[in-house]
Amino acid sequence: MTAKGRDAQRPIAPRFSPCLSGELQLGSVMKIDFDKMQGLVPAIVQDASNGQILMLGFMNDKAWDRTQSLGYVTFYSRTRNQLWTKGETSGNRMKVISVSTDCDRDSLLIKVEVEGAGVVCHEGTRSCFTKGIALPATLRVAESAR
Repeated sequence: MTAKGRDAQRPIAPRFSPCLSGELQLGSVMKIDFDKMQGLVPAIVQDASNGQILMLGFMNDKAWDRTQSLGYVTFYSRTRNQLWTKGETSGNRMKVISVSTDCDRDSLLIKVEVEGAGVVCHEGTRSCFTKGIALPATLRVAESAR
C-alpha cells in the first residue's frame, strides 16, 4: 500500500467499534479505505427494523466524520460537490443505529431509523429502489435452475 493509500484510510471515530456481528459501535479504531474510489465510499442505507434497502449514497471522509458526530446520515453529493445530511429540509432524517463495513473496508452498510414521515426517496417513496428491471429470458431460466 502506498503512503497515499494509508493516509486515505481514515479511522472510525470513537463513536463505533467492531463487535462479533461485524457492526461498528462505540469505541472503534477500524479504518475505512477512501482511496479506492477517488476519496469516496458507497454507503448502503438499510431500515434497521425490517431490513429494507432504502438508498445508496456516497461518503467522503468529511461526510463520514459528520455522520459520526451528528448521528444522522450525511452524504457527499457528487453533482453539487458538497455535503448534505439526508432529511435536513424535509425532516425525514436517517438516525444511525449501526454501521458495518465490507471485508475490504471500502463500502458501508448503515442501518437507520427514518424520522419524520418515513419518506426517503425524493420521489416520495420509502425506498429509492422501486423501479423493477425486466431480466432477459436467459437469465430467468438460469436463475430458476439454481
